[in-house]
Amino acid sequence: MASRINDVMNLCCKLSAHEQIKVAIKNSTKGAVVAGGCAFLGGVCAGPAGIAVGGALGGLMGSWLTRGQFRPLPELLMEMSANQKQQLYDEVVNVLSGLDWMDAAQLIALVMGNSTLQHQVIATLLNYVTKELRADVQYQV
Repeated sequence: MASRINDVMNLCCKLSAHEQIKVAIKNSTKGAVVAGGCAFLGGVCAGPAGIAVGGALGGLMGSWLTRGQFRPLPELLMEMSANQKQQLYDEVVNVLSGLDWMDAAQLIALVMGNSTLQHQVIATLLNYVTKELRADVQYQV
């Protein structure tokens, strides 16, 4: 089973590299900590008005610190946990239900040779990345 998951992960990496898909993971926790910390410091230094000013400045600073840095999707796919890889595998296998393959090279050849199947796998991959990993996606159309 692990080799089939690796085959599908290799397919997803190949397709996302071919389409030049890049992603940026949203990190709202870091932004919230910065905004809350600045509001707290503003409140300690200037009372209620300081909370408002600190919260506003902290929100801007948190937004700036957490803005997405896009990187290639294959990088992100290789860094995913085993559980995340299993979830992605389950979704992609639904698209590949009629295919039988022996190894990653054969799977990649089968999918790359069928543009409809290629688009379905890419759509499934993008759906997973945006919904489950909450990533912003950028790619060449």
